[in-house]
Amino acid sequence: MKILIIGGTGTISAAISQKLAESEHELYLLNRGNLNGELPSRICFIKADINDEKEAEEKLYGMDFDVVCDFIGFVKPQLERDFRLFNGRTRQFVYISSASAYNKPPRDYVTDEGTSLGNPYWEYSRNKIECEEYLMKMYREKGFPITIVRPSHTYCEKAVPLGVHGKNGSWQVIKRMLEGKPVIVHGDGTSLWTMTDSRDFAKGFIGLLGNPHAIGEAFQITSEETLTWNQIYKTIADCLNVEYKPYYVSSAFLAAVSDYDFEGSLIGDKSNSVVFDNGKLKRAVPDFAPSVRFEEGVKRTLKYVLGHKECQTEDKEFDEWCDKVIGALEKAKDEIRGGR
Repeated sequence: MKILIIGGTGTISAAISQKLAESEHELYLLNRGNLNGELPSRICFIKADINDEKEAEEKLYGMDFDVVCDFIGFVKPQLERDFRLFNGRTRQFVYISSASAYNKPPRDYVTDEGTSLGNPYWEYSRNKIECEEYLMKMYREKGFPITIVRPSHTYCEKAVPLGVHGKNGSWQVIKRMLEGKPVIVHGDGTSLWTMTDSRDFAKGFIGLLGNPHAIGEAFQITSEETLTWNQIYKTIADCLNVEYKPYYVSSAFLAAVSDYDFEGSLIGDKSNSVVFDNGKLKRAVPDFAPSVRFEEGVKRTLKYVLGHKECQTEDKEFDEWCDKVIGALEKAKDEIRGGR
């Protein structure tokens, strides 16, 4: 197939680009070219900013595709642009949405594609819902051949997946672990979550490309290993050969006392217990079988991160904020005990 990926170098998409480049498909990547050097040279790179519609149209002039995949569309106007650019020029348009779009709080701990959409806590998720609704409208009214894909918490080798971290990513939490400091864990660490290695995600995603059963449908793609947040953090600590020192703080408190978007990322997503049912995906892609356990995947990630300084972006502001929150809560505990 002749496949165009808009983006193609991110946490989720890089593994897909790599795997497609190793196949017999003709792969094109449209992006600004900042990270293309890390991918195989046999990929056809189209250097352009998709948000500059005129530039994108010029670079794509006269080109048609079997599949177009948009990994960087976050708001409805971007999808309206995609429709103008690709309507009549592709046999399938794949949009990467998010499992965070599912109803919050959940009405059932098991989530599948029939679960209703609605997230009053996170604008990011509401924007994804609006994008999905627009694409489904274009499918029903214009015959635009869409497929919607909903990833959950997917990680690659360049960043350790965690629940509570600052604006610079997860490295500062890893650094706290290595320094023997306590790390903030939302809730009591017992809610259920799923971590998906990007290589497993790529298996399911590629199986949907050119798949006639995928047109006009939405699919979630996740691992089938369900873990508690305590298990997730403990596994990371074990891989680092350090003691796991959790400091439990309610998600509502974290959202109330910080400038970080914990209302969205925690209350609107990670603090909810979720188990994903991939039955629909398996019917469309019968050979989909996620095989990377979290212990295996995060060990690979930690090895890469510890060996690459560019992945070790410190965040002193977040580090100080963690100490401040822990100190304030410990002081409050002492005052309450003293008042008894």
